[in-house]
Amino acid sequence: MQQIPVYAFTGFLDSGKTKFIQETLEDPRFNSGEKTLLLVFEEGEEEYDFSTYPGKNVYLEVLDQKTVTTKELSDLAKKYKAERVVAELNGMQQVGDLYMRFPENWAVAQEIMFADSTTILAYNANMRNLVMDKLVGAQMIAFNRLEPGTDVMPFHKLARAANRNVDILYDYTDGTTAPDTIEDPLPWDMEAPVITIKDEDYALWYRDVSEEPQKYDGKTVNFKAQVAMLRRDKNGMFAPGRFVMTCCVQDIQFCGIPCRYAQAAELESRSWVMVTAKVSCEKHRLYKGEAGPMLTALSIEKNAPPAEPDVATF
Repeated sequence: MQQIPVYAFTGFLDSGKTKFIQETLEDPRFNSGEKTLLLVFEEGEEEYDFSTYPGKNVYLEVLDQKTVTTKELSDLAKKYKAERVVAELNGMQQVGDLYMRFPENWAVAQEIMFADSTTILAYNANMRNLVMDKLVGAQMIAFNRLEPGTDVMPFHKLARAANRNVDILYDYTDGTTAPDTIEDPLPWDMEAPVITIKDEDYALWYRDVSEEPQKYDGKTVNFKAQVAMLRRDKNGMFAPGRFVMTCCVQDIQFCGIPCRYAQAAELESRSWVMVTAKVSCEKHRLYKGEAGPMLTALSIEKNAPPAEPDVATF
């Protein structure tokens, strides 16, 4: 079965999604006649003008993101013999919920988020779970309607809190655009003989070591964690980690790293320990065939005081 690439555009109502998609479909470099299924899950004030497209094989369907089924999506792709899908998503719905209903041969090729700079911080304060939901999977976020001279640091921090690898673009009201060039030095010394991770930095470190385990290969780290036992690796292994909240209480999950330790069976589950360990980049079943961070304990100090706060956040 031929794979169909999906170009997904996320963001809240009137954030600029429709305008960008319209301009993209007007570009002959993107639209040279490919049969494109244009799915609209949120209707705003902007409308699509098909008369301006260089390629005419664009087919619009307006759907309810909350109730659309896999069969409906598959049938539409067959109906139009779609070679690709462009989707304007509903900002008030979870992105992942829709992706789970995509047909098996649909693959997200690119996800771009649009954010109105005049409202996005308020959305984040009141509906952080929806904002984080879109930021986590985006390859790029465009903050638009920025007045020239605006301090972009709050927007930079918002994007980086969810996604360290997302490309950030600032779109100004005078028609200019600028990429984000703010550097984010890590709050620990990567060149130290022992990299010390403070309690408040655990979530950031966990994400960094998970995304770039090779960067830590051969390094020694020290951090405070809770003990979690691995069901299939009862002998000589455990997973020190912390409960981490990404965006809201409902998203709290335990984030631990497999660790070799000969006396692992003597540890008490959920107890707090200070871990000093050497990091390596290896395959483990938790990583589903991919290479990820693996710890080899150099020392484990029991009965450590709980971290404050006990739930880590980005």
